[in-house]
Amino acid sequence: GPAGAAVGGFMASMYEGEIRGKIELQLRYLPIASTNVERTSYIVKGGLPGIEWGQLYEKYTTKTLPSDTVDADAALMEAHHSGNDLEHCFFINHDKTGCSCSVYRSMEKKLIVLSFRGTCAPKDILTDASIVQEAWVTGEDVKEAGIPKVHAGFRNSLDSVSRRLKELLLATVAPGEDLADYDMLVTGHSLGGALSTLFVADIAEFGVDAGRSLPQLAPSEAWWKGIATTFMSKGQEALNRSPPPPPRPKTLRVYNFGSPRVGNDAFCEKFSNFLKDGRIDEAYRIVNGDDIIARNPRTMNALAFGSIGYEHCGPTVLISDNNNVNDGGDGSCGPAIWVEGETDEKMCSVRDGAALKSPLAEGSLLADLYSATQETLSDNDDELKEGGGGAGDILAFASRIGSAAGKVKDRLSTVSAKDLSSVVGIDGDFTQREVKIIQSLMSGDAITQHLEDKYYAGMGRASGFVAVPGEDITEMEDASA
Repeated sequence: GPAGAAVGGFMASMYEGEIRGKIELQLRYLPIASTNVERTSYIVKGGLPGIEWGQLYEKYTTKTLPSDTVDADAALMEAHHSGNDLEHCFFINHDKTGCSCSVYRSMEKKLIVLSFRGTCAPKDILTDASIVQEAWVTGEDVKEAGIPKVHAGFRNSLDSVSRRLKELLLATVAPGEDLADYDMLVTGHSLGGALSTLFVADIAEFGVDAGRSLPQLAPSEAWWKGIATTFMSKGQEALNRSPPPPPRPKTLRVYNFGSPRVGNDAFCEKFSNFLKDGRIDEAYRIVNGDDIIARNPRTMNALAFGSIGYEHCGPTVLISDNNNVNDGGDGSCGPAIWVEGETDEKMCSVRDGAALKSPLAEGSLLADLYSATQETLSDNDDELKEGGGGAGDILAFASRIGSAAGKVKDRLSTVSAKDLSSVVGIDGDFTQREVKIIQSLMSGDAITQHLEDKYYAGMGRASGFVAVPGEDITEMEDASA
């Protein structure tokens, strides 16, 4: 039918050989009976049984409607980001690398959603374990200073499907429409979160370039012109014009969950610049509690691999299925959700920070001890000089010495591992984070809090709901908890 004719026309437009003859065919089409088909929205579920992401989102959207809303159904439909017609378009998978991605579309909201699958097979574990780095742009010298570098396993995995994925994305828009009419949302959990970050970085800088897979110094292949103009032009004459630049979506957003770190400082700086200049509209990296995967790979120096540096891309959002999110390790009750750079000025506990710090830096043990004694002694030294050094002045000075000793004693009574490490020049906050990671590994929380059910509970709590797999989603009695 028409679809077959379109494919045939597309293939013919790419043929550049000599025409040697013609074939005439008589075709007869059997009409398909017209029926009224009601399109139903795709129901978003989780990868584990009993996880209802769609229901949680519906409940949260309903909860946030203004109390004076007259037509709740209409207002809910308007507020729903994915529209009332979200549908699954296609699923792409590479047999060797295991890289997988599902793509969804809403014609009503002009929205395209890409969801990369996380680690779920032995081959995915091999991808995760390959911590060596390679140049983000193929052809650049990885040994050159300042070159953006990324996790080799993540890049190779995405590289195996990226070109085909972009080809299909160009065909996802409705006939007669352009990709620039659509918003694009990219997401993923675990390995999928890392892949979503890399994919968005590519689209942000170069657009949906279907003439190659991931960024490269070499130009895209010549047949990219035929692909782009076939899907995007409004007439055959466009084939004779210079091809337009690779198309870009109207907006580009990425929300990933439990994503490991993907690149070095130079790559993360590039990603941050995309956010600053608006080529990426939003990017949030959601981390649940003590999830150890989101804190790796670590920066390291090894004889086998050389110097390997990793940092986070985009601001971190901390959630938790309990009350100890971003509590600084002191056991105090933390907020249901904490957004880096927005909630407060505290340093993100997921970032490594600087390991070395001056032993006399503000807040360190030695600095506190010095401050407790220096102020008292300097004040009394001036008083002693003015008073001429009489017996009364000496007694007053001795009293001040006792007061200073008391302050020192009180400070020493609260010494922690953080304080001890600061004495030898190791940042106390860094030590505290490392100790917490070790404790979470020993308890098993580091792994269990990476799983989807924990993220489901954490996102439920952040939204003001109790979300437990297999149970009805209920609103929390105290939303602030």
